[in-house]
Formats: sequence, structure tokens, C-alpha cells
Amino acid sequence: MAQKPSIPKGTRDFTPSEVIKRNYIFDIVKKHFQTFGFQPIETPSFENSDTLMGKYGDEGDRLIFKILNSGDYLSKVDETTYSSKNSNVLTSKISEKALRYDLTVPFARYVVMHQNEIDFPFKRYQIQPVWRADRPQKGRFREFFQCDADVVGSDSLLQEIEFVQLYDAVFTDLKLNGVNIKMNNRKILSGIAEVIGAQDLLIDFTVALDKLDKIGEEGVKKEMAERGLTPEAIAKVEPLFSLSGTNLEQLEALKELLKDSETGSKGVEELTFIISTIEQLGLQSAKLSIDVTLARGLNYYTGAIFEVAAPEGVKMGSIGGGGRYDDLTGVFGLKDVSGVGISFGLDRAYLVLEELGLFPESIDQSLDLLCLNFGDKEALAALKLVSELRKNGVKADVYPSSAKIQKQFKYANNRKVPYVVLIGEQELENNLFVVKNMAEGSQKEYSLNEVEAFVKSLV
Repeated sequence: MAQKPSIPKGTRDFTPSEVIKRNYIFDIVKKHFQTFGFQPIETPSFENSDTLMGKYGDEGDRLIFKILNSGDYLSKVDETTYSSKNSNVLTSKISEKALRYDLTVPFARYVVMHQNEIDFPFKRYQIQPVWRADRPQKGRFREFFQCDADVVGSDSLLQEIEFVQLYDAVFTDLKLNGVNIKMNNRKILSGIAEVIGAQDLLIDFTVALDKLDKIGEEGVKKEMAERGLTPEAIAKVEPLFSLSGTNLEQLEALKELLKDSETGSKGVEELTFIISTIEQLGLQSAKLSIDVTLARGLNYYTGAIFEVAAPEGVKMGSIGGGGRYDDLTGVFGLKDVSGVGISFGLDRAYLVLEELGLFPESIDQSLDLLCLNFGDKEALAALKLVSELRKNGVKADVYPSSAKIQKQFKYANNRKVPYVVLIGEQELENNLFVVKNMAEGSQKEYSLNEVEAFVKSLV
């Protein structure tokens, strides 16, 4: 019996239409990366395990896909280790490589390895797939593309301002108006942990706080208690759940709350500069808002934190995110290199554009023109015509066999071809070709010696 074909959960096949739509997003993102002065790089799909492990926190480490060593990977495992059934110990013996979890850590590794070839500040963009052993659900996949832009070698807050503008430019170009660029600062979170007396539980505090939109205020309080925060500390956090007013009004409230924390006050100062500058510059279509519950539990963020939410009314997780990481390269031996970066969630952005009907109507049009096939002599003339058209940038093709004309027209309709060319026996004798406009049903004749006239009519 033949095997029933399948693909792993959390992965997808992409149809021609889907690939074209994804490339539409890629092209717009890439265009703006380049307009903002970013340079492209690429890194391997898998890295040495020690490059990735320990960079994303415990939750992130669990989602990294490990790659088994080549050959007899169990041969070097002693009986005691094998019998212990300790997956952490065993994994280090049988797996030395892993699929990349994101593009940021490989980028940090790249910077360290190529530091003598790089001009700092180094602005790079990278569009490649990543893999996470997550539970698949709507908008969340185990294999997906990330579109990243980062700047390393500068601690200027102008970079954060530029990234807000970059998000705004890309989503405006995609016609996705009204996205919410949410911002916070890890220094503010550290300051809050300090004033509530929970400095040693910063990660636990931020991981729980980051889940506010998923489990609500009571759920967050419960998780904080489970993670070791005292009732007194949790009570001091409560004002965060009810912050209101404009961005600058919220920052004033935070300034008062964190006045006794040097770190927290510094975070408020940084965020105030970014917000006030953007308000002076203005945005095209995006909204910028403060979200002090935004924690993004990754260990490496040290300053600004970004997260982009889809426009109101669209149920979707974040469609972008990022932040500042002041010493990410330090783990690879290059100290004191500040960096900041953002990522676009391509797959989620795709789903939002699809849901809102924002892809151009003609995007599925992979052919501008199809020549019908009436027989060998006619097909040769059609091929000559198509060759001329292709030289002029027209996406053209000839139906490969002289099948029934009804079947050829059906093929053209299924491919959404706007123009069909007919070169039958009579047209060939008169050195003509007939162009049928499929939308209007109208027909027009052109001389085979005057192909340029037809090409100009398509512009």
C-alpha cells in the first residue's frame, strides 16, 4: 500500500499564489530596509548548540530544535549516562548543532567573527527562516521567516526612533494602517522590581507581567505569587495595571513611581526622549503607545522593547517586535558593543493582510498573456511572438498542445490571464495576431511586424 503523504505539524506547503503574496511582503520590507541604509547578510540555518543555548531563557531553550550528530550518535554515550534518562545530559552527548531559533543571536555571533571587516555602526538586515519547537496554532508555526533589521556599535536613541519610523513606513506601504507600535524599557521593569523589593526575581516578574493580555490581571498576580513574589510586592505592582492617559502622562506617573530607582528613572528618561521626538516628527499611519506590561521574556534586552500589534479588530498575536541589547556580543567575547533591532512577523502579517483583503487585486496574475495553440505552424508563430514580448518584459506563454480551444480558454481563466492571443490559420496568412481582453470580452488585431505597438498598449 502506498504511503499517505504528510508534512510535520507546524510547517506548510505554499501554493504559487501564496508565494507571490509572501514575496510581495518581502519586497516591500526589503525596499524599506535598503532605503533606511541597512545592508543584507545571511547566516547558516543551523548553529553550534552552545551558540544558541542559554541566550533565550529557560522557555526559549526548550523550544530550540536539536540536530542529532551524524553517524552512530549513541556510540560515545556511556552506559551510566544512557541509563540515567536525563535528557539534558544525554542531549549534550548526542547533539552538537541546533536549528536557529531567531536571527539575533546568530547575528551577534556574526559580528564577533567578522568584527575586523565591519564598519561600525553596522546596519544589517536579514530575511531567512527560523525554527521553534512551539505548539502550532493560528499564526504560530514551527518553521517561519523572520525579517530582521539591527544596528550594532551605537548607543544613540536615534536608532530607536528610526526603528519606529521603519515600522511605520513598511506597514503604511502594505496599506496596513492603524498598527499599534507598543514600547517599554527593560530599565523601567528593573526599576519596578527594585522598588517593590523583587530585584532577585526580575525574570520571573517580567515573564508573568508579559502575559497580562493572555491571562488577565488576576492570572498575572497568581503567576507572580507562584514565582515567589510576596503579597506586598504584588500589591505595589497593581498601579501598573491601570495606567491611563497620553503617553507623556503615563511617563509622568512612572517617573513619580520610580523616583527612588536610578535604573528605573533612566528608563523613563530614555522612553520620554523617544516618544516626545516621534510626536514632533509624526507618523504616517501607525500608532505609538507605551505598554509597561510589555516584558518580552528574552534575557538579552536591556533598554527599549518594541512590539507591534495588528490594527484593532484583528485577532492576531504580535506582527513585529524587538529591542535594545547592550552587550549581546559580550557572550562571544566582544564586550561593550551596543545593539538594537526589530523583527517583522512575516507569516502573521500575511494572515492579517489576507483577512483584511489588502493584497493588490492583480497580485495572482502570474501571466500577462497566453497564446493559444492551433497547431504546429501556428504554434511556431506564437513562440516567435512570445519571445519578442518576453524581451519587452511581458510575462507571456504558449499553451503547449493544440487541445480543444475551450480547454485552453479555461486554463487561461484559471490562471487569471488578462489577455489571450489567437494566431490561427487565417491570422497567420494575413501576418496578424488577435488579442482578446478577457475582462471586457473585446478583441483587437495587431500586425506581427508591429509587436511594439501592442506592448505600448499594455502600459
